[in-house]
Amino acid sequence: MIRTLLAATCLLTMPMAALADGHIAGDAAAGEKVFRKCKACHQVGADAKNRAGPVLNGVVDRAVGSIEGFKYSDALAGLNADGTVWSVENLEAFLTKPKDYAKGTKMAFAGLRKEEDRQNVIAYLASFGADGM
Repeated sequence: MIRTLLAATCLLTMPMAALADGHIAGDAAAGEKVFRKCKACHQVGADAKNRAGPVLNGVVDRAVGSIEGFKYSDALAGLNADGTVWSVENLEAFLTKPKDYAKGTKMAFAGLRKEEDRQNVIAYLASFGADGM
């Protein structure tokens, strides 16, 4: 009984975006709606192309700043040089306020204030492999 209560307490106090082993807690269908805010600059899917922002296929656990042919800001290129990957936690922090996470990023988006929106859009992005499927 005590172990069950302790386990439940731990789950409730963990960040919602990543529970264990990178598990993504968001709702991909809801994230597709949130992603509409991103579509002006980013694409996902089999026919996705770079725009003002890079293609986001396979972004979860991909190296930051690693899409061939896209000119990244010095801030994201520096994160790439440091070996940073877009883990769920890093995506969560970046999507909260991009300019705070990567000072000097070219991304003009202010961020997603609601944790639920961030979780959902990360779940949506995770549904696309590197090939867009």
